[in-house]
Amino acid sequence: MATQQRILVTAAARGIGRAMVEGFLARGDRVHICDVDEAALAEFRAAHPEVGATLADVSDPAQVDQLFDAVERDLGGLDVLVANAGIAGPTAAVEDVEIEAWQRTIDINLSGAFYCARRAVPLIKAAGGGSIVIISSAAGLFGYPLRAPYAASKWALIGFAKTLAMELGSFGIRVNAICPGPVAGPRIDGVIDAKARARDIPFDEMRETYLNTLSLHTFIDREDIANMALFLTSSAGAKISGQALAVDGHTETLRT
Repeated sequence: MATQQRILVTAAARGIGRAMVEGFLARGDRVHICDVDEAALAEFRAAHPEVGATLADVSDPAQVDQLFDAVERDLGGLDVLVANAGIAGPTAAVEDVEIEAWQRTIDINLSGAFYCARRAVPLIKAAGGGSIVIISSAAGLFGYPLRAPYAASKWALIGFAKTLAMELGSFGIRVNAICPGPVAGPRIDGVIDAKARARDIPFDEMRETYLNTLSLHTFIDREDIANMALFLTSSAGAKISGQALAVDGHTETLRT
């Protein structure tokens, strides 16, 4: 495994993605990122001018093609793909989920990972092997009432990761899924707020309900997810593939 790896992280201008990038940079890797948020991308570029950054929506195959053209120009190849892009999707009973909201969740969370993987795999094969890390969720391991589009997409990502691990193992490419629990920050606050309104209960009560689903009774820090990604893409993780690895404080249930 190369000491310095060439890594693409999607949706990495902030949040979990940015934490992973900062970990990779500290390790000495070369990184390219994409994001759909122009303001966040501009702030990232100012903070990390050494990192290639492309404005791209991974749910659009044409934009993914443009992204990978930029990656090849910037990095000259690829050793690692981290498919991190995802959205929370709607909070609603299944009969109330708008078709457009369902499709948008699937397009970004699932199809986006596929569009990136199909472009990344030839590059990683050409590099002689490497790693793909797909960010799923604890919701990919449990049912999640009122969050059907999100849960369905995250379950599908685990199946996708396990299938790719089987397809690509003979090429020296390891594929794993990381399943974060609720990560502290604005995104989980928005999810909790939406669930509280759907249940017609106060935000603080809903937040405590979420914490009570976790054996460690604590939300996850984005650095916890970054640490797992660093491990999986290091020599320490060289024999790990086809796994769905929870970093979640031990989720007992998502029936909130």
